This record gives sequence, C-alpha cells and structure tokens, in this order.
Amino acid sequence: MSRSRAHPAWVPAAIVAGLLATMLVIAGCGGDDDDSGGTSGAPTEVGAGEGQLNLIAWPGYVADPWQSDFEQQTGCKINLKEAGTSSEMVDLMRSGQYDGVSASGNASLRLVAGDDVDPVNLDLVPNYETIFEDLKNQPYNTVDGTPYGIPHGRGANLLMWNSDEVTPAPTSWGVILDPNQASKYQGKISVYDDSVYIADAAVYLKAHNPDLGIDNPYELDEEQFNAAVDLLKQQKANVGEYWADAAKQIQSFANSDVVVGTTWQYQYFSLLAEKAPIEAPGPNQGFVPEEGATGWSDTWMISSEAKHPNCMYRWMDFIISPLANAEVAQYFGEAPAQSKSCEADTLAQAAKADELPPDPQFCTNYHADDPAFWDKVYYWITPLADCGDDRGEVCKDNNEWDAAWTEIKG
Repeated sequence: MSRSRAHPAWVPAAIVAGLLATMLVIAGCGGDDDDSGGTSGAPTEVGAGEGQLNLIAWPGYVADPWQSDFEQQTGCKINLKEAGTSSEMVDLMRSGQYDGVSASGNASLRLVAGDDVDPVNLDLVPNYETIFEDLKNQPYNTVDGTPYGIPHGRGANLLMWNSDEVTPAPTSWGVILDPNQASKYQGKISVYDDSVYIADAAVYLKAHNPDLGIDNPYELDEEQFNAAVDLLKQQKANVGEYWADAAKQIQSFANSDVVVGTTWQYQYFSLLAEKAPIEAPGPNQGFVPEEGATGWSDTWMISSEAKHPNCMYRWMDFIISPLANAEVAQYFGEAPAQSKSCEADTLAQAAKADELPPDPQFCTNYHADDPAFWDKVYYWITPLADCGDDRGEVCKDNNEWDAAWTEIKG
C-alpha cells in the first residue's frame, strides 16, 4: 500500500476542504457500491437498522447510559467484544464476525491495507460536520483522500511522577530514558506495554540525537530503529512495571511501587482526585515534556464484511453526537472528538448521566479545543516499510516493531 507522508512534527495535517453536504434521503444501506456519493466502496443511503450490531471496542467505549440510549433510539442491539490491544482488534476484525471497531492509529492502517474495512461516506454521518477540524483527514484513517472512519476521541501519553520521590520536577523524558538519570529510580519506572512505545524513544532521540535524522517517529529506517530499540533495552534495567491496565497503574503509583513514568490523563486526574502526591509538567507545557509526546486518536471503522451496515452507520453518527461523545469522553477520560460536546450544558448533562461530579473544565483539562497542544502529539500510526519519503521501503514495519518489543522486554 502506498500513502503520502504523515504530517511532520508540530505541523497539523491537512484540513478537510469543505463542510459536509446535507444528509442523503434515508432509504436502504448497501445498494450499488459503484454509486457511493463520491466515496468509492461506501453506501449512498442509510436505512432501517438490522436489529443487531457486533462491535469491537476498547473497554469503556461502549457502556451505559449511551449504549442503552442508542439501542432504544435505533432498535440496534449491540453485541460487544472488548479488546485490550490493537493487535487483538485487528485479529478479531479479520474473523469477519464484527461490523465495526474503535481502532487506534496503530491498527487502522493495517485494517485498510488488509481490505478489512470499507471507506466511509461522510455525508451519511451528519454529526461529523462539527468534529474538531484538526481531527479530520488524518493520515491514520484517510488514505489518498479517501476517509476510512469517524473520529471518536483522543489522548496523549504523558510524563507523570511522584513529587515526594522525584526531584527536581522533570520537564524531559530523559528522567526515564537517559540511563544516567533513570538509574536514580531503578525499579520504580512505569512504562506503557506495547511495541508502539518504541516511538516514544524515537521522539526523545529526535530531540537529543539530531544526527539520526528522525522526522516522524513511526517512520524509522534501520539506523534510527536500532537506536530507539537500544535505548529501550538500556531502560529495561530501571523499569518496575510495563503497564497496559490503567487501573493497575493507578494502584502502583498510589502505593509508591512506581514513582515516575508514562501515563494517560485519566490516571493523572484520578490520582490527583485522590490527593496523591502526583505531578506532571505544568499548564504552560500542557502536560507534555519538552520533546513532545506520542498519543492516540481512535477511529470507528466499518468492516468490509459488515452484516449490519445500517446499524453501524447509525452507531458512527450516534457516538459522535454531542451528548453521547461527552458521556463517553468523561467516562473514559479523554478529549472528545465532537466540538459541541464541550458546551457547558452538554458537559453537565453528560456528567449527571454518568453519575460523575460536574466538571465544567473537563474539555480544558483534556485540551479538547487546543490545537497547539495536539501539534505536540505524534498520534499512533501503523509503522510501514514505506518510509513515506524518498528513502523508499527501508523503514521497519509493524511486525518488526512487535518482534523488537518482545526482545526489549526479554
């Protein structure tokens, strides 16, 4: 698969040129795939639901009250399979048993390349019009101008530390990646458990070893890749836990089993609410260290073998409606994709529905409407052999990243 180069660091991706057209007349989904309203392979109309919808999602993305609201409004009963990793999601989608998936950027292009998902006709998703503009037309879900999904929400991978144990307050990833600094916290460092973490090392090396010529941390040739892998092999001696479960990491920090590491905003704010001695770079840094950070932006994608396409299109529009997107964002702990979800009345209504304390600053705390913050975040994207530039197909692909991660952890 060929693709254009992902946007370079600190520069936003191209914005969708125009707003969406008026929703087409509701009728029957499917129809003639050659007549797709301008998106080849996508339907032209959405009809009555088929009564069921089989979804793969991250834990917390499909839950009440919004799940029940959707089922009542559409008659589409959701059969949910929660997945813990992007690779698990890809494998499940390839079984042909599911209609859609909430894919992160390190899964979405694999699904496109494998013809596991279909293009999406944005005209059939009217709530897409008010999605934050800097989430549209991103390289992890749009290929050669063709959209393959609907944005759901986003988050950043942040640096967090115990302020009683880690002094002075760090502003760089060097506290966990520079061997001379990290050794001070041997056995107390918490690191995200996924091969995509290799990109975090690449972000650090981009700033501190410019001779490597790293531009995009997911497009690494052999020299660049080996440098990132070697750095993480050195880090391993100081790592106390490789975490994948947010709740477990919260407990580890609360117990002081670990004192510094990479985290999500959800864990940070959860620990802060418990009055734990936790800090992250202050508001001027936007909770991102000076080198920048990796992060995720998840996309709802429809299976190329979807047996309930009408229900899937209805779900994609529903989950980015203002209230539903506010509910799931506050429940899960990430920035919503829907701009209208940040209106004060909507946030208050969502918090009440989720049985959460009202938080009028939620979107501010999660930088939902802060393009400058997200310009510092390298969204996860599937590593491919094609470097996306004049180097050609000499970059390490996702299989090589997975193999290296196994080697790093031993």
